[in-house]
Amino acid sequence: MSAGLVAIGAGLAILACFGVGFGIASATGKAAEAVARQPEASGKITTILILGCALAEATAIYAFVIALMLIMVIGKGVI
Repeated sequence: MSAGLVAIGAGLAILACFGVGFGIASATGKAAEAVARQPEASGKITTILILGCALAEATAIYAFVIALMLIMVIGKGVI
C-alpha cells in the first residue's frame, strides 16, 4: 500500500511540470501577440518573457526533483 502512495505522490509532483508547460506556452503566445501589436517594444517584451519562463521552468525542475526523491529515497524504504 505504501508503494502505491509513493507513486501517487510522485505523479502529483509531475503534474506541476505539465502546468508549467501550459503556462510557458500561454506566455509565449501572449508575447508574440504583444510584439505584433507593438514591434518597437519587442526588446522589453522578450526580456520579461525570458525571465518569466526561467522562473516557471525552475518550478518544474523543483517538482521533478521532488518526484525523483519520492521514488528513490522514500520508495526504497517501502520496497
